[in-house]
Amino acid sequence: MANAIHDLTKLLTRLPLEAQALITMARAGLMTPESPLRLLQMAQAFEHYGAYGAAIRIAALRDGDRPGVVDDLGVLTFAELDRRSNALANALRDLGIRAGDGVGILCRNHRGILDAIFAAAKAGAKAVMLNTDFAGPQAKAACDREGVKFLVYDQEFEHVSADVEAPLGRLIAWADGSSDVPTTESLIATGDGRPPTAPEKPGTVVILTSGTTGTPKGVTREVNMSLLAPGALLGKVPFRRGEATFVAPPVFHAFGLATTLFSIALSSTVVLRRRFDADVVLRATANQGCGALILVPAMLDRLLELGKERIDEFDLSALRIIFSSGSQLTGAVASQAMDVFGDVVYNLYGSTEVAYVAIATPDDLKAAPGTVGRPPLGVTVRIYDEKGQPLPQGTTGRIFVHNGEEFSGYTGGGSKEILEGFMSTGDVGHFDEAERLFVEGRDDDMIVSGGENVFPGEVEDLLTAHEAIHEAAAVGVPDDALGQRLQAFVVLNSGAHLDADEVKAHVNRNLARFKTPRDVIFLETLPRNAAGKVLKQQLIEMDADE
Repeated sequence: MANAIHDLTKLLTRLPLEAQALITMARAGLMTPESPLRLLQMAQAFEHYGAYGAAIRIAALRDGDRPGVVDDLGVLTFAELDRRSNALANALRDLGIRAGDGVGILCRNHRGILDAIFAAAKAGAKAVMLNTDFAGPQAKAACDREGVKFLVYDQEFEHVSADVEAPLGRLIAWADGSSDVPTTESLIATGDGRPPTAPEKPGTVVILTSGTTGTPKGVTREVNMSLLAPGALLGKVPFRRGEATFVAPPVFHAFGLATTLFSIALSSTVVLRRRFDADVVLRATANQGCGALILVPAMLDRLLELGKERIDEFDLSALRIIFSSGSQLTGAVASQAMDVFGDVVYNLYGSTEVAYVAIATPDDLKAAPGTVGRPPLGVTVRIYDEKGQPLPQGTTGRIFVHNGEEFSGYTGGGSKEILEGFMSTGDVGHFDEAERLFVEGRDDDMIVSGGENVFPGEVEDLLTAHEAIHEAAAVGVPDDALGQRLQAFVVLNSGAHLDADEVKAHVNRNLARFKTPRDVIFLETLPRNAAGKVLKQQLIEMDADE
């Protein structure tokens, strides 16, 4: 009885938020009147295939003739994408795939990765999203851990996947030449395009964490029935139904996958390219009349490197949103982007484990360029100290969040720390007087220098804002006198000149003495993964090798 009362109280508490989310979604065109028959078909699709499989089925029912994806090969409508995934799902069933079986997907951004995700969901399988930056041992370890029985991959990754055990078979999603391995296109062309019978349970998706400092972990992402997630996003970022959206981040990454599925839910055309090229991205954005451009900060930086004169050659008049996430968006890049593109930059702070935490609007980024914004609808954020005590506004501490979308644990075991129902993001930061959130670095990046806590993010932000510095990173290294000291890695702007002493003096003038880097190493570029995050472990190892 007590549990029933608790659940009812929880539901009643959420009802006003759910209602607000519904209104926001209706304004964006996500919720529209439908005939009873179509509503029944949509409900059946969700019941049979879950959120991932139903996404393309519902888009096909609502806007089947509308372009669903535009990639390097051309255009496919939503109806065509739906039929293709039906045919592939039926073929996977014939090959022995059953509910819960793991299907590894190692693909770049093109129609093939969408075919595989939707087909796996409709077959009731577990789609395991593999990183295209993996080496062979990483791919094998991830597939072994996640129980992969079937593999879909681009032919260029044949050597990476060579040691992966796939007892039920393999398919090539993008062929660069001849091969003995069959292709998804061949199975789709000869397959049954009718909707598959409902699996024993809907399919799921496993996303692997970025693994910048260790072995990537698996996170199962299941979509619940709450309206708060789409309502939270639409309450901050003005996406609208029926536009075109260029998705540049890898679809295997949480941000790329989420924005792709969200665009499909809005019946918006998803524009993809297999490889990121700044010129190609802007040309496609202009040619397709994209209202939104999805990027990680490193990609936005690459666009800005083209220069305003080149960017102005493209007709970007339809572009209303540049949506960034996946890694830190520095204040310098945010400000420069709005100088060039206008007040269209939005930034999402979140992670694979906790989903979304805060969203910065153009107004936020203009007022405080380094902020990650404010928590959206239904999200509560708290700052705790190392002993688990809440900290007052303005004090730096560990960031914890509650939004109802937190993951339930890693597929290999373990989870994130939870305090009073709030989950750790793994970051440290603070709120300013306007209740804007600032992230100062990773909790595990913090070093103790001379008894003082030092967060690399503060030094990185300062260096990146220097007119001669293009990008910078800092890591902790041993120091005989202080225990630890920061070491900075700096990439200069083209034609700029700066030596190590000048970098140290700049930090010393602006921050406390103990935050000054012990050493400064100049690089041509910082090592990053496919999601644009700096690989700090490589920097640490680089120092160890010297």
